[in-house]
Amino acid sequence: MHTVIRQMSQLRLQAMPSSALLKATASASAPSALDHSGAPVNHHSLHTAAGSGGALCASWNKHNNGPRKWLVYNKTVHPPQQPDEEPRKAYVCHMRSNIKYSPDKMWYIAAFVRGMSVDEALKQLNFVLKKGATDVKETILEAQEMAVQRHNVEYKSNLWVAESFVGKGRVFKGMRRHARGRFGQVEYKHCHYFVRLEEGQPPEHYYQEPQTPEQQYEHWLEQMRSRKVINSL
Repeated sequence: MHTVIRQMSQLRLQAMPSSALLKATASASAPSALDHSGAPVNHHSLHTAAGSGGALCASWNKHNNGPRKWLVYNKTVHPPQQPDEEPRKAYVCHMRSNIKYSPDKMWYIAAFVRGMSVDEALKQLNFVLKKGATDVKETILEAQEMAVQRHNVEYKSNLWVAESFVGKGRVFKGMRRHARGRFGQVEYKHCHYFVRLEEGQPPEHYYQEPQTPEQQYEHWLEQMRSRKVINSL
């Protein structure tokens, strides 16, 4: 099969006119083109990451910029509060879209920093040996800077991670060659990372407060006594 492909490529080169061959050689030796922002685009790169200038991601559905509703929460205008009401905590929502990382792998990192203070989350992410930890750390740092500059947060350390979750992004499907002329399908997955920082100190128990064995037994006994027995008197 490889011999046939090699012969076909040789025949194609022999049939190509000399002017076209010179034009192809000149285009290959010319510098890479520039995109709309002035950055060079490498059309020979098949990398799919949006932030690294991958040609595959840059030329795929340019009008789709990822989810947009999450950033709309930053534009919410709340009504004035009464003097006797508790002051409303400031918050900021931030996200990073189309990260070249599997959403299943990114979930562990997003759940890890949930409920931590900003300083503690950044400190812990320095020791997480996963590729997605870099994107999570950069997103939290960007959200922290936004909170101080745009949302009137006085101290940047007085923030905690109120929400941290992942969404599924683009999925490019490719082909992987196997032996005996067979092929398999490979998926290049992307993910969106969302974070919301809130002003104040984090709660002592972000999830359910831990219970003693006696409390767990009483809760289970209450559930058993309140259950419905079908076809009973």
